[in-house]
Amino acid sequence: MSDWLLSFAARGYTQASWATWIVYLLVVTQLTIFTVTLYLHRCQTHRGVDFHPALAHFFRFWSWLSTGMVTREWVAIHRKHHAKVETNEDPHSPQIHGIGTVFWQGVELYRIASHNRDDMEKYGRGTPDDWIERALYSRHASLGPALMALIDLALFGAVGGVIWAIQMLWIPFWAAGFVNGIGHWWGYRNFESADTSTNVSPWGVWIGGEELHNNHHAFPSSAKFALRRFEFDIGWAAIRGLQTLGLAKVLRVAPTLDIRANVSLPDTETVKALLAHRFRVMSDYFGGVIAPTLREEAGKAGANLKALPRRLRRALGNGGRWLDAASRERMSAFTERCPQLRTVCEFRARLAALTERNGRNAEALLEALTAWCREAEATGIRALADFAARLKGYRLAGEAAG
Repeated sequence: MSDWLLSFAARGYTQASWATWIVYLLVVTQLTIFTVTLYLHRCQTHRGVDFHPALAHFFRFWSWLSTGMVTREWVAIHRKHHAKVETNEDPHSPQIHGIGTVFWQGVELYRIASHNRDDMEKYGRGTPDDWIERALYSRHASLGPALMALIDLALFGAVGGVIWAIQMLWIPFWAAGFVNGIGHWWGYRNFESADTSTNVSPWGVWIGGEELHNNHHAFPSSAKFALRRFEFDIGWAAIRGLQTLGLAKVLRVAPTLDIRANVSLPDTETVKALLAHRFRVMSDYFGGVIAPTLREEAGKAGANLKALPRRLRRALGNGGRWLDAASRERMSAFTERCPQLRTVCEFRARLAALTERNGRNAEALLEALTAWCREAEATGIRALADFAARLKGYRLAGEAAG
């Protein structure tokens, strides 16, 4: 009897090998990642996808069991993040709190934010509020991880305790720390969004597709995060698989952008495309107008392009929004010495102001856009004129192909 107890305490009921421990750990942690990205994020927060009630409840149960997170709180905090991104009210912006704080103390920032009852009420609307949510999942959130600990210990003995500890650290590290921290600090950007979000990797596999964070901030309600041909979103692959089984219904994906040839003036189709793809437009402007103008001006002046550090060159694409005062002054001084660069930067600021309009007065926006295009073509700056000609032909071509 004592031998059996010792054996059970050491290796649990399964008496599994180390290979089984690793497979189990990968399965349960990735299931938790999918629960967060598919259910809490894409379904509950942004309404980009809906799931069969049975599957939706399984996600709720697994979230409770493996993390103890309350759906309403997670949703409310993330919605506020989008609404107040990179401001003092953003619950977890590295720009405000610092990358070290967000990366290592992301869970503490979530805990602090969850205590704001007004925010939970305002941003948490529409989340589950049935009997089991009120009586168990929200009221006794800590019981889930406690039950998970018992299951792991029963299955694997002492090793189960280590597995459980890793499970409990998985979301705090990869979601609260890595995505919220690194995803606003380092990586590449497809879209010049009004924040510092980045795509950490073009292959969103390990964190369920959340690696494509800049794409998500550009189109928050899209159920699909991969938006370029070389990008892959495993979360989207899972959604399509569940859709095939009748367990998921895609509600929204990012619209694709088409360019019509030989359009003489902007029209209502142009306005719709401008508002829907405002971040794409600003990114295209940087790559198609500012970057070549910068190279041309530097060549004319005989100046080395490196006279302006890469960080400041990239900042020309957003008007230096995230620079400190000294860096912004240095960038401005550089553009003042380059007349064409100064002109295209001024046109960028005007275009950005147009993209930020809410579209309630479409006629006035169309008039302003038409004036912008005419003036851009009249500057004699080829890159700017070519961009204006393309911009007039922008239109939405429907939802992005799956």
